[in-house]
Amino acid sequence: MKEEIVNRVTQNQKLVTFDLEDYYPTGSRVSLDIKDWLYQGLILKENDFRAHIANHDWTQYKNTYVALTCSTDAIIPGWAYLLLTSQLAPYASEVVVGTLEMLETYLYHDILSHLDYTPFQDKYVIIKGCSNKPVPPNAYTMAIQNLQPLVKSLRYGEACSSVPLYKQT
Repeated sequence: MKEEIVNRVTQNQKLVTFDLEDYYPTGSRVSLDIKDWLYQGLILKENDFRAHIANHDWTQYKNTYVALTCSTDAIIPGWAYLLLTSQLAPYASEVVVGTLEMLETYLYHDILSHLDYTPFQDKYVIIKGCSNKPVPPNAYTMAIQNLQPLVKSLRYGEACSSVPLYKQT
């Protein structure tokens, strides 16, 4: 008599997948590089800079996430990013100074710091590894820090081939 093959992964009711893609905020991401607004790409001349700001169409950033950056080695005074943010604030969903990856990290920090983790209490959790969306590496570290105090164990990857990360003692 043949023994029935049992999929223990699907039968284990305590096994829960934590997928960071589930928390990915919808909306366009834009990197606004101000290098072209600088004299020779390096020097911020206040009058010229303010003229660029006055002539720029800020409505194009409606409901977008904006990363303010300067791709040259220019020294940008702090007020410049504040001035840009004041123009973006009525339109953009969020504004950060940095790269698009920094923007994603900021968004995930905000989401994960306000997430209710109690459904994962005393569960065996797998943090899903593969994603189709640009989930930043820091989002995974944030997730672990929030989940570890609550769960019985943490793994990374897929149920069929996960890497153990933590086990409650």
